[in-house]
Amino acid sequence: MKILVGAIASPSLRDSFSVDTAPSLLPAYSEIGAIRGVAEPEERISSCTRADCLPSPEGYATMSAPPPPRSIHTAHSDDEHTPHPPPRIPGNTSALEVVDSGERAPYILSLTEVKLLGIAGVGFFLDAYDLFVINPVSTMLQYRLYGGGSLPAGLQGFLKAGANIGSVIGQFAFGYMADALGRKAIYGKELMLIILATILCLTTPTGSLSPDNCLIYLTMFRILLGVGVGGDYPMSASITSDRAALRKRGTLLAYIFSNQGWGSFVGALVTIIVLLAYKHAMDDEGETSKVDGVWRIVIGVSLVPAFATLYQRLTLAESSRFIASQSKEQDPMEFKNLKAQAEAEIEKADGKDIELASTGDTTVGGVKKEAHFREFIVYFSEWRHGKILLGTASCWFLLDVAFYGINLNQNVVLQQIGFAGKTGSDWEKLYKISVGNIIITALGFVPGYYVTILTIEKLGRKWIQIQGFLMAALFLAILAAKFDTLSKAGFIVCFTFLQFFFNFGANTTTYCYPAEVFPTRFRASAHGLSAASGKVGAIISALAFNELSMKIGTDKVLWIFFACCIAGAGFTLLLPEVRGRDPDAVLAEEIKAAKDAARVY
Repeated sequence: MKILVGAIASPSLRDSFSVDTAPSLLPAYSEIGAIRGVAEPEERISSCTRADCLPSPEGYATMSAPPPPRSIHTAHSDDEHTPHPPPRIPGNTSALEVVDSGERAPYILSLTEVKLLGIAGVGFFLDAYDLFVINPVSTMLQYRLYGGGSLPAGLQGFLKAGANIGSVIGQFAFGYMADALGRKAIYGKELMLIILATILCLTTPTGSLSPDNCLIYLTMFRILLGVGVGGDYPMSASITSDRAALRKRGTLLAYIFSNQGWGSFVGALVTIIVLLAYKHAMDDEGETSKVDGVWRIVIGVSLVPAFATLYQRLTLAESSRFIASQSKEQDPMEFKNLKAQAEAEIEKADGKDIELASTGDTTVGGVKKEAHFREFIVYFSEWRHGKILLGTASCWFLLDVAFYGINLNQNVVLQQIGFAGKTGSDWEKLYKISVGNIIITALGFVPGYYVTILTIEKLGRKWIQIQGFLMAALFLAILAAKFDTLSKAGFIVCFTFLQFFFNFGANTTTYCYPAEVFPTRFRASAHGLSAASGKVGAIISALAFNELSMKIGTDKVLWIFFACCIAGAGFTLLLPEVRGRDPDAVLAEEIKAAKDAARVY
């Protein structure tokens, strides 16, 4: 196959780059390797005797992509019509890398994909379980610590925001370390942190500390829990994207993210079951203090899936794609070096004697590897890359302001649908609130994820995200305009559609986008930074929602969420469509184009 390198390097065509052009990257890889002193493919394959050696450029280009369709004819021989299985790296069989035949629908999973999703998906299950279960737990603590009275407003906001505060730290820290040190070196450590923090939360001494100090104690360890939960975002996204076939990459990521819905649903279900088990003690015998055991069991149940997948995470091998991304051929410092070379040649053509500036850390030959942070800055300092990071971070921030503003303050919703738990015994109030929570989760939360799974490879990420933002804005506007006059049935219908379009929309795609649009070399760092931006929005909502609602009214707060959704749709326009787009191949073409430009001068 032959392609026009200059054309592929252009932004418009690069955004539509698909797997069918992947084999044409061979000239780019060979020439980049030659200029940097890297052996030609044949020489490298013949001299590769170590178990951890890199794949050839040809193998890298086809590593996680399906073969070209048989109906497509190329400029070479007909032998290229025969699909070839992706090359495997010796000693890397435990990496759970997907070999895709291209014959089944993207949402039909192989056994390897099911195993991969089981390992990576549990993190999002725990994320939702731990983040959203704090709503019923905080209600239980009202009865255990304050005799049924409300929690102090400041401490209540701090308690609900605690895990999100920790998530900001974990998302960027684990994302950066995953790129700089490798996925295998880091994966599983975030789950160990989640397990430790969960156990420490269970030790809250409600019988010996004052009520306020108990909340502070619990919040401190929920911040630690958040660091682990946040770390799972970039880790699981990168682990999956590194191994997925291009035509199924979005579907696999959406499957993983759908565990957030199941985590919320199971959290509400576990709360109901444990409350029923304590009904005799709390309701019949009037021992309301037994609620102390209820919230500890509800939180402790999350340890079961965590321990079940810890070993698999700690022993998961490094992926071939990540190993290949660390080669000299994908060094982003090539941009800087080739640009400096071209500028120097221009100056020489004008009769000026200019000496190339040295970074002090690397050469064109790539003898010394640049620190990852410096590589990150160099890559995203170009607007064509920086605007994409701005888009992913801004969209996630704006989404989470609205999404978490509603879902971390479901007491307002429960009151509107008649499950606020204002009447009856203490146990009956808690039970009614728990039933309301599971109704909210089942109505639109879980269905939205699965519509995304079934359609993401057909409709594309960009379309789903824009329509999700706009439809969520529509239903927020209805809720805000009719907040005091909407009937109970009308409120439930609008809220259900709001949740549906959050999840068949930006809540899923803001997670998928950073895992698909950035090169493997920076994928975890960029994903972590984008996710951290989102959690900042969640923190703002958790801390400000109650106070703003009392000052300006809940309907005015909903209008703020409406504005966030409209702005999110606008920022999505900064992003390319990533369906079938290989960011590593795009990076290789950009380096090739930069080298060609330097050669011209």
